[in-house]
Amino acid sequence: MIDELSRAEIDDLLRDQVVGRIGCHSGGLTYVVPVIYARDGDGLYVASMEGQKTRMMRESPSVCFEVDAYDGAGSWRSAIVQGLYEELDETDSQAAIALLAARLGRGGEEGNAHRRHGADSARTVCFRIRIRTVTGRTVAR
Repeated sequence: MIDELSRAEIDDLLRDQVVGRIGCHSGGLTYVVPVIYARDGDGLYVASMEGQKTRMMRESPSVCFEVDAYDGAGSWRSAIVQGLYEELDETDSQAAIALLAARLGRGGEEGNAHRRHGADSARTVCFRIRIRTVTGRTVAR
């Protein structure tokens, strides 16, 4: 039987996972892509190369974010966040990179990620998904 997760269980799942999936929709195309993220307050923070997802989220900032955990023998948990894409300025980007580095147990080597590395290199874009609503489901076997 599928059960609802409590808000505390959803928060734990969002805290415990490292990889989530962003779903965005723009121009008749739906796109889902995995990202490494960190959570802080009512936001999920990501540093990513500029590309299709950032172009789509700029055009249509309402996004969906999903995390899940398979606990073995058919047991799983999943959380869905409905949120709003917000691109970060330079100051907030540095804070997001520091948050991600701390989450991944790294020093500050990501500190120089938010800059252009050459004419053919994509720019790193840091963004927040402002959490609007969350839901969660689980199956325990």
